[in-house]
Amino acid sequence: MLNYDKQLREPMDMPDPGFPIKVHTQRFDRAGVVTFPHHWHEHLEFLFIESGEAVFECGRTPFSVQAGDLIAVNSNELHYGISASDDLLYYAIIADTALLHSAASDSAETKFIAPIQQNRLLFSNHVSGDQHISGCALTIIRELERREFGYELAVKAELYRLLALLLRRHGVTELSQAEQTRRIQTIERFAPVLRHIDTHYQEPIFVEGLAALAGLSRFHFSRLFKELTGHTVSEYVNAVRLDRADYMLRHTQLTVSEIAAATGFNDIYYFSRTFKKHKQRTPSSVRGF
Repeated sequence: MLNYDKQLREPMDMPDPGFPIKVHTQRFDRAGVVTFPHHWHEHLEFLFIESGEAVFECGRTPFSVQAGDLIAVNSNELHYGISASDDLLYYAIIADTALLHSAASDSAETKFIAPIQQNRLLFSNHVSGDQHISGCALTIIRELERREFGYELAVKAELYRLLALLLRRHGVTELSQAEQTRRIQTIERFAPVLRHIDTHYQEPIFVEGLAALAGLSRFHFSRLFKELTGHTVSEYVNAVRLDRADYMLRHTQLTVSEIAAATGFNDIYYFSRTFKKHKQRTPSSVRGF
């Protein structure tokens, strides 16, 4: 059985629970490869592009990124990535917001840190052409890689500096308590829906069944699903199926027909047409052997 999700989903455990921040290095040598599927988590995440190009989607908005760019993924924000070149290298800095917290109720804590922790301050997602931001990200990455004496102080100092620069230079969205409550409720309501699609993509999936999982009418479910993911249900299900098919094509010896059937496509010709439309390549052309 393929362990697709384990390979592509980012684990949220921290190597040092007493200092909850980590960095992952991600390399992809082909365009069109899903770097991570649609998912969210409570941690802040910063994706820094070292080389190559990619498309990262945050919420409903896709961003084309290149070397030097940074993507800020807010807590509880649905995100997705796909490589757009044959030489993609990026770093994922993942931080628990608890790292930022201070016991003292000073103005920094009350005006910025608490609202960030409470997910009421949302950073702009895409930063391009800002050398100061790039410098901060690279310093955090190098300090976490080398772990020299005092690296914790250096990392925490640079993380605060990064947040200050993002707030000053690139804008921020401030949500009301009601808006934030609605946002979290929507995410929590749709979590079982997205899990169901991720685990049952090879089976027939109907809007009525998904709406029942969310406890909504079909009409309200479809509207909120589009609002959350930026896609209709059929578009999203097809994207999940095609991502799994892409992975199988690269990592298994199953035939194209077998992969089509294993990912919920009963018609090989429809599968091939849909795959080519979304991936800009035929299924046979992405085989890894």
